[in-house]
Amino acid sequence: MSKSALVILAQGAEEMETVITVDMLRRGGVTVTVAGLDGSDPVLCSRQITLVPDKSLADALTEKQQYDAVILPGGLEGSDRLSKSSVVGTLLKEHENTGKIVAAICAAPTAFVAHGVAKGKRVTSYPTTKDKITSDYSYVEGERVVVDDNIVTSRGPGTAYWFGLKLIEMLTGKEKADQVEKGMIITGY
Repeated sequence: MSKSALVILAQGAEEMETVITVDMLRRGGVTVTVAGLDGSDPVLCSRQITLVPDKSLADALTEKQQYDAVILPGGLEGSDRLSKSSVVGTLLKEHENTGKIVAAICAAPTAFVAHGVAKGKRVTSYPTTKDKITSDYSYVEGERVVVDDNIVTSRGPGTAYWFGLKLIEMLTGKEKADQVEKGMIITGY
């Protein structure tokens, strides 16, 4: 059975981080559900590009209560909306506590702080949100992707490819991640 990932799409999300991550995971054989935080309507993202979720977050959670990974794209407004959602907070805590992958890129690790997720873990984020990551975390600079047990964080749009590859590796194995990387010519060109 294929591994599953839930990507939560909120208004103001960073489009590249959303699309690159979803695309790469699907290339890696992961069944990805893009769930709209506020429903299934099209979502206006941070650079005025509209993305259409597969379904609402409520419907995604009705169909499947646990995924192998829950992923939060960044974008300041999107991350703020994710930080304010009690549904997202409960979902992140449940997945963290059961050892499932909980991942966030760019400004989205601020949602971990807001919901008390991943305390004591090594994390990274977009440089300007570093000051929002409290002393409950071990902040890492200079790495594209930081993994601490089941917690995965990354820096921003330019690191989305490596974020996607790390998630593929964790979900389906290094061989599949290498195959996707080679096919996309991320390195070795």
